[in-house]
Amino acid sequence: MKDKRIGILMGGMSAESEVSVTTGNAVYDALTERGYIATKVFVDRDIDQVLRQEPIDVAFLALHGSYGEDGCIQGLLEILQIPYTGAGVTESALAMDKLKTKELFRLHNVATPPYYAVHAEQLGELSEIHGSFGYPAFVKPRRQGSSIGAGVARDFAELRVRCEDAARFDDSILVERFIEGREVAVGLLDGRALGAIEIVPKGGVYDYKSKYQKGRSEYHFPARLSPTRYAGVLRIAERAVRAVGAEGATRVDILVSEGENEYVLEVNTLPGMTPTSLLPKIAAGAGYDFADLCEAILSRASLKLGRLLSSSASTSVYPEATDSETATEARDVA
Repeated sequence: MKDKRIGILMGGMSAESEVSVTTGNAVYDALTERGYIATKVFVDRDIDQVLRQEPIDVAFLALHGSYGEDGCIQGLLEILQIPYTGAGVTESALAMDKLKTKELFRLHNVATPPYYAVHAEQLGELSEIHGSFGYPAFVKPRRQGSSIGAGVARDFAELRVRCEDAARFDDSILVERFIEGREVAVGLLDGRALGAIEIVPKGGVYDYKSKYQKGRSEYHFPARLSPTRYAGVLRIAERAVRAVGAEGATRVDILVSEGENEYVLEVNTLPGMTPTSLLPKIAAGAGYDFADLCEAILSRASLKLGRLLSSSASTSVYPEATDSETATEARDVA
């Protein structure tokens, strides 16, 4: 990989663009210090033109949120035949869609908090839709990350406000049963759990500020669980990743209730790589320093190159022809 031009895609068009730039800068510093030929590629609506004018050999995705984690940029890179880090198009789209992810969890018997979805146009009927679901509830946009637009609702008035806030980021809103318990995150590489970290937000809820402002949360690695429960958390994280079909570096967010039950919240296919991010902390506990982790993520992108090239070689719009006349006839029929 050290003879390849690595483009670190960062920024983007989501509400998480600021976090993405922090991730991208950290990855850039780590790779260049290891001798890689890296360049920063800031993603905007002209990203296709940028990648055609300044070609790269491999894309290291440091993007978060819409257009970065949801399969959009992955699809563009496949069209351009540029291998990239992280999950593929379908897996990225599924993991970004919290409703579809939870449906996959249920299909694969992965425990997740009870939930329902409501569309922004249905907020006038919210009382009837919520019914006897109960409180407290946790509200979040269906396709958003970093806890943006998310929060706890302890009564109907608060539920309405939370849903209206979430609707600013997505016209579909997910309402979950709020479960008291320990917040735990599991870091994985290619579906294998590296370890689990416990997060204790000082404000009580692991929101945007708790995630990205130093000093707003405490971290315990390994998570303060019994050996049996710790092993169970790692197993359920691996099952969650298999359910989504994600590859590369992933992070699974889990709640461990007071009754010692595990509930998977979501699978992150492009985990943050900022100074306060969880995956680097978990990887460090497993023996990877930050640069080691970046190299491990990057090495897996090379596997996509072979798949992209073989897919391109085996796909043709027209059937094979033995001479120019037959080829012309095939195109005329098409």
